[in-house]
Amino acid sequence: MGLQGGSLRLAQLFLVVLPAFVLFGYNQSGVGGLLSLRDWNDHFPQIDTVDATGANKSNKSTVQGAVVSTFTIGALFGALSCSWVGDVLGRRKTTFVAAILTLIGEILQCTSFHLAQFIVGRFILGWGVGMLSTTVPVWQSECASTANRGKHVVLDGCFISLGFTLEAWINLGFYEQNNLPLQWRLPLAIPCLISLVLIAAVFSIPESPRWLCNKNRFEEAKESLARFKGTSPVDPEVVSEIGGIELALEDTGRSAAKLSDIFTNGKDRLFYRFSLCIFLQFLQQMCGSNLISTYSTIIFQDGLGMDGETSRILSGGALTWKFLSCFVAFFTIDRFGRRKLFMFSGAGMASCMLALAVAGSFPTSNRSAQIASAFFVFLFNFFIPIGFLGANFLYCAEVAPTRLRVAMSGISTANHWLWNFVINMATPVAIETIGWQYYLVFLCISATIIPMVWFFYPETMGRSLEELEMMFSEGQSVFSIVRESRKPLTGSLLPEAYREKGEKAMEDEYA
Repeated sequence: MGLQGGSLRLAQLFLVVLPAFVLFGYNQSGVGGLLSLRDWNDHFPQIDTVDATGANKSNKSTVQGAVVSTFTIGALFGALSCSWVGDVLGRRKTTFVAAILTLIGEILQCTSFHLAQFIVGRFILGWGVGMLSTTVPVWQSECASTANRGKHVVLDGCFISLGFTLEAWINLGFYEQNNLPLQWRLPLAIPCLISLVLIAAVFSIPESPRWLCNKNRFEEAKESLARFKGTSPVDPEVVSEIGGIELALEDTGRSAAKLSDIFTNGKDRLFYRFSLCIFLQFLQQMCGSNLISTYSTIIFQDGLGMDGETSRILSGGALTWKFLSCFVAFFTIDRFGRRKLFMFSGAGMASCMLALAVAGSFPTSNRSAQIASAFFVFLFNFFIPIGFLGANFLYCAEVAPTRLRVAMSGISTANHWLWNFVINMATPVAIETIGWQYYLVFLCISATIIPMVWFFYPETMGRSLEELEMMFSEGQSVFSIVRESRKPLTGSLLPEAYREKGEKAMEDEYA
């Protein structure tokens, strides 16, 4: 594919990023709406909570949570594996391997007649999605321009939400037809088509120029960057940027060469940056995002006492609204910055969880409480994508050093999947046992977002990845880094040495 410039960036967006993150959202929530289907429970009686009662129902709820969570365990290991293989294979090959794994897992899932096969398929599928969730945001951020990097990567959240939305309405559509096996087999088979698109398209997009520089393949890096910029490899802007990347690698190479260095601070403050990523991904799950997305049908049906059809319609509506709300972040992430969106999102989510706890404390026969609960589920789905459905992946890729970007992203994303696993395991049991009090956990965690972001999270908007590298290494303390990041941008933050490196590279190129 000979695309360049804007056409190439759009091709990367729609042929790689979109299918990768639709697979993320679709498959993460793909089982939640199937758990109450008649034929599903006939095939998998070990996790049938519809016909069980008493202690047996509690036990089956635990098993059901474990089965649903095998996807998350696979994703956790998939994300961790990128810490070792991501920089060996590169962004394209890692994405290709991940897409193959998702296809294998999806085929095993939709053809299952026994729970063991379904579990194996779900684990393999999760492994592939975990690799995609680590690699694709890094590939994106390394190829995007500084001015629009936020918009490009925050679209990941829009596509995740699109996956959630497609899953909800597809489940509802097949719920309405009378062929009982097809009610769950076809919804599980449909994402195979999306995996095939990703497999076919991935090698038509150039490799990340920063990964190529990291492997000392500077000529290839110039060609790749030139294609993304729609210009020539000898263009002064391309040569200067490659020179800056090369010098950044030389300056940070000694202190950021080993994975174990993530757990030490040193000049580059790697542990501080790693902690920012870890806590941000923890917040993404423990503010209640996955609870509302994956179990919205169960919340409406079991938690609020609505019938199956109404629950699925409301779930589809809530997730469609969530998808539309994602575009608030798209239009504001590069205008107001990452910090303001994180804090605004956190305040809104905490308020919604408080309201859900209050409304949920009333009996399910209380019609007004049911309406209020449904309203605040929708309102929560407005706030979550503004700060924590795409921006979190973007921020982790931005603050990581070049040599350890995939490793740091892999471990922090594995942490995301770890807490996703906790939610999947706990939610069926929690809804059954403590009910509305479950929302108080997410209320308390969401309430910590504003102070944590205000004091510890520096702003990254408008700075190149190399400028962010210098901001962390030159800062005197954590608080001085945050304080400096909040100041208005005035030209390049790169030191003179970086600019001289680019100028010298240009002179050599034209000599």
